Amino acid sequence: MRPQTAFHRQFRFDTTREPWPTAGMMRLPLPFLTLLLAGCVSSLAPSTRAETFRVATYNVENYLDQETSSRRAKDAQAKAKVRDNILALKPDVIALQEMGEPSALRELQSSLKSGGLDLPYSDWIAGWDTNIHVAVLSRFPLIHKTPHTNEVYLLSGRRLNVSRGFAEVEVRVDDDYAFTLFTAHLKSKRPVGVADESEMRLEEAKALRRIVDERLAARPDANILVCGDLNDFYNTPPVKALVGRGSNALTDTRPAELNGDDQPNPRNPNWFPRNVSWTHHYGAEDTYSRIDYILLSPGMAAEWEEAGTFALTAPNWGIGSDHRPIMATFEATER
Repeated sequence: MRPQTAFHRQFRFDTTREPWPTAGMMRLPLPFLTLLLAGCVSSLAPSTRAETFRVATYNVENYLDQETSSRRAKDAQAKAKVRDNILALKPDVIALQEMGEPSALRELQSSLKSGGLDLPYSDWIAGWDTNIHVAVLSRFPLIHKTPHTNEVYLLSGRRLNVSRGFAEVEVRVDDDYAFTLFTAHLKSKRPVGVADESEMRLEEAKALRRIVDERLAARPDANILVCGDLNDFYNTPPVKALVGRGSNALTDTRPAELNGDDQPNPRNPNWFPRNVSWTHHYGAEDTYSRIDYILLSPGMAAEWEEAGTFALTAPNWGIGSDHRPIMATFEATER
């Protein structure tokens, strides 16, 4: 049975009440009987509402089961909080960044199953960064996997590799609906000696956008979801390059806290509203920023349900990661 959420209520008959009165005990008016029978018939008819499904993305901050030369293994308390944060969302598909080796992914998968969330299908790719990786867990079959682990770009005369690569999977939700998911973890803001970090991030975003454009050129109405840790703010060259422009621009779902805020920005209605949408906390500066995204092609944006799209709020969320997971909901029917 599909897990129940805040958006799905389950109703049960109360079997503790007295039996329904017999005809000798109570005589019902004919109009009431007509309405009652009509209601019974309609309740037996199949629902016309399509099934919904949920897609999340989460940077799990060094989810390693073994220490490396530059990163520590994740302790049991942090792993448990990552699991609890994911269980609170109950996604059908989740994209992961900063995942360790396949053994770490299998451990998380098993831990989620023990908690009641079975995501039996998976993908994991190894980019040029040998410490952390991108991965996907899914309730639905992954019918096609296209790892992008050798993407390169030229910068200041040097040939550089996209560090973590991009995972591309086709997800089969049911017989009538499928979508393609890309997950990325772009270059961090940490300076490196080989090139400027912001320029590296921009080139990685352009490399991913070229792949998305190839898919849309082949099929303009394709259902494509691009998500992950882009390590930059919305109005910056890397994110703007990935979002694109014109008829193939990607829609920013901007998941925010479900805290009751629903008003536009009072200063400028064309700006983002002032509801809480940050996804990352940087402890050295004590800053909060939105650097994790769920972006949609025009085809998939038609199926997006904004009411089921949000950033997780949970006590002690930061024990698990310096990022908060975000999630978007979709109707599994072509519109």
